[in-house]
Order: sequence, then C-alpha cells, then structure tokens
Amino acid sequence: MSRIGKEPIDIPSGVDVKFEKGLMTVKGPKGQLEKQIHNDMIIELDDKQIVVKRPTDNKMHKSLHGLTRSLIANMVDGVTKGFEKKLEINGVGYRAAKQGNKLVLTIGYSHPIEMEAPEGIEFDVPAPNKITVKGADKELVGIIAANIRKLREPDPYKGKGIKYENEHIRRKVGKTGA
Repeated sequence: MSRIGKEPIDIPSGVDVKFEKGLMTVKGPKGQLEKQIHNDMIIELDDKQIVVKRPTDNKMHKSLHGLTRSLIANMVDGVTKGFEKKLEINGVGYRAAKQGNKLVLTIGYSHPIEMEAPEGIEFDVPAPNKITVKGADKELVGIIAANIRKLREPDPYKGKGIKYENEHIRRKVGKTGA
C-alpha cells in the first residue's frame, strides 16, 4: 500500500471540507480552493479526518492513491497556513517594486516588466532585490514564481538574473584569450 496514500489527513478547526461528484472544496481562513478528484478514488470524510482509499491494486490506482492524498493535504495546508516562494534578483540595476497588486521588474530590458497578480496570489517586495509570492494554492504559487524566474533566468557566467532563494547557480569560467 502507498506510504503516503494511507496516511489520514487531519482537518484543523475552522476548515470546512466538502466532497461531491468528484469535486473537493476546502474553505478556511486563507480562502477557498476547489480541485477535481479522479472518480476512481474513494474519499471518506469524518469530522476530524479525511481518508483516501483506492478501489483496486492496479498500477493506475496505486499511482493515483498517493497523488490524490497529497493534493488534498496541500489544499488543507493552503487554506490554513498558505504557501510562499522567495525569489532573489542579482545584477547591477536590477530591482523589483510593488505598485498596488502589480509587480514591476526592472531587469535589464529597455522597458520595465509589469506582472498582474492573479486572484489568490499576493506579491511582497521586502527589499528591491527580493520577491515573495504568497497564496493558498501551492500549484499556482509555483507556476507564478517560475514565470517570474523565466523572465530573466540566472546566467552561469555573470550570475545575473532571477533565482529562487535557496537555488545554487553553478558558475562557469569564461573564455580566455590565448
């Protein structure tokens, strides 16, 4: 049996969980999340726990078991604690600023780049070279952070660009004139 899939998910107080017709809805202090769950998975809801079970031991059901449990656990964590990704900007003159719910990036192009925060996502700029992407949906936070990083990926020769806070950029030695 799946080690991840067999673990029950505890429902904290203040979180409301509903499951009907394959749609899982989780409401909490940080917002509401909805996700379509595969029809083959069996979801058992109690007052304090959610248990995910699989109907058979075939390969597809085994792989869906742990995935479904992780998705539901991330939804519960998201509406209670939330998720965040931190990014760092390196480079002379590279900086970020927040204007309302927009993120304005000056990263070496001829014009500043503006990114509108989608619903459920919040940008925070604690310093001109640091960006924090916060939200309840783990998948959406990761996608938005990856899109910001993609605007100016880190250069292995000069080290300029946008990188994740804990990411290590392997530096390369430049050409030598011989």
